[in-house]
Amino acid sequence: MCGIVGYVGNQEAVPILIGGLAKLEYRGYDSAGVAVLQGQKIEVRRSVGKLVNLQKSLEDNALKGTVGIGHTRWATHGKPSEQNAHPHRSKGCVLVHNGIIENYQPLKQQLEKEGYKFQSETDTEVVAHLIDKYLQKGQGLADAVRAATKDVRGSYALAVISEKEPGTMIAARSGCPLVIGRTKDASFVASDVMAMLAHTRDVTYLEEGDVAVVTQHEATLTDVDGHAVVRKPAKITWDASAAEKSGYPHFMLKEIHEQPQTILDTMRGRYSYETGEADLPDIGLTPKEFAAVDRMWIVACGTSWHAGLVGKYLLEEMVRTPVQVDIGSEFRYRDPLVGKNDLFVTISQSGETADTLAAAREAKGKGAKVVSIVNVVGSTLARESDGVLYTHCGPEIGVASTKAFTAQLTALYLLALHLARVRKVMAAADGKAWLDRLVRLPSLVEQILGREAEIVVIAKRYYKKRNFLFLGRGINFPIALEGALKLKEISYIHAEGYAAGEMKHGPIALIDKDMPVVVLAPKDRLYEKTVSNLMEVKARRAPVIALVAEGELELGKTADAVFTIPETHPLLSPILFTIPLQLLAYHIAVLCGADVDQPRNLAKSVTVE
Repeated sequence: MCGIVGYVGNQEAVPILIGGLAKLEYRGYDSAGVAVLQGQKIEVRRSVGKLVNLQKSLEDNALKGTVGIGHTRWATHGKPSEQNAHPHRSKGCVLVHNGIIENYQPLKQQLEKEGYKFQSETDTEVVAHLIDKYLQKGQGLADAVRAATKDVRGSYALAVISEKEPGTMIAARSGCPLVIGRTKDASFVASDVMAMLAHTRDVTYLEEGDVAVVTQHEATLTDVDGHAVVRKPAKITWDASAAEKSGYPHFMLKEIHEQPQTILDTMRGRYSYETGEADLPDIGLTPKEFAAVDRMWIVACGTSWHAGLVGKYLLEEMVRTPVQVDIGSEFRYRDPLVGKNDLFVTISQSGETADTLAAAREAKGKGAKVVSIVNVVGSTLARESDGVLYTHCGPEIGVASTKAFTAQLTALYLLALHLARVRKVMAAADGKAWLDRLVRLPSLVEQILGREAEIVVIAKRYYKKRNFLFLGRGINFPIALEGALKLKEISYIHAEGYAAGEMKHGPIALIDKDMPVVVLAPKDRLYEKTVSNLMEVKARRAPVIALVAEGELELGKTADAVFTIPETHPLLSPILFTIPLQLLAYHIAVLCGADVDQPRNLAKSVTVE
């Protein structure tokens, strides 16, 4: 979850480190710190809270040097404090760490017996002392890091510097993302390429167990035993300006408004009107392999799990194949009945979500074919899957996912079309009709965004309420879950999403005049039942916010606030119903004075359990 950055070059390190950390602050903002080799000594500066506090500290007490490491923290072991902030030191060895050391307690006890004193509550400090222990035995820095990583159990991305080898940085990864960037005169290490895009687009992604020796002029890679390995370099092609706000007050609002383009980008070049098919060149399976699929699984976490739930409704209806949806953190801790004829679909914006990665590896181990829907090109999940369907969103900085979610839904629509045609359960004419509807989505989303002022009015009316209920049916039930999640993530207002038909089985006891109920009511085969649920809510005097299809009059007379949704095919309605819910959550959070882009206790990419 934390973000790390490193630099070895011929320029002052601190501005480069701070610039990189600013791009990584979405990964955590409980504390931040840097360490710079200043002369023959490594000096450390750390501050609690957001990066601006560290910047102020450095203005008062500057650091000079051309080798350094930095860190922005999402707290796991130990409360947010300067004492627990990274970098951590053991004598002349200093490091930053993303991940969790699961066996840190016995390691700490052993190190204490050997005379090491601990200054923090973190698991990371164990690694620093382990490396120093091997340095004291006469090993070089790279060998000491390799030896220390063999002692630990868990996940890590490390950047390590030492006063004994002043021009060298060691980077190592297992279970957490790490990438190296190169220019003619410098090397960069970071959790995410965004941290180095201002300086280079030539990068190399480290694989599991890789250890890199990084100097100003080169980066050489080995495995944990010291054997040389070669990783294919990559060139980043997307625009660095995509990570800027472009005049919007928050990244989240910018990313909400980018959705017509990101939906279009996810579809672009991936369908054929002539054949009524989706063209997915990186999908990894042949038509024969797709035809042999007996069952499908979708595994994801958080917002991506909600996309997977929509995918279940979509795929079962279009492909006529049973689909099971699991939360990654639950799937990995049971013995699921995955077979060799199963198709296993994982969904992750970052491609580094620890629980989703573990689920994919479990499925591959049981013989299933794994196809992943991922945004980040070159991510671990993309590399380890049999096939991949990229969403082409560009960077999503707001911690609460918006454009990544609707792009994931778009990718699922393409996958469903591809499977339906390959498995011959959809005729070419029906495929063409499906594409006609699909390509209209960006313009329909644009129409909804153009009516943002209507959502602002609703937000002003209800933002002081402390509890919300979101109700949906069928394929829009997951959208009710997503709407509730967005609201509680960024406004800290309690919200729950429910299948509307389940309301009578408990939640109705909570409904009163102080609980707004958001009802999703598309004009589909369940419409009349949804109307009945709305009437039950009104009978309990709750204020109702209704999202209804254009032309709907009956609910408009009953609900307290109404927002109309352009007409589309019921299976495509989830994307259109998502947009006003994102805007509602955003504007309520702004009115509440919440930190929209960096909500408390959350980080963008959950790379640890």
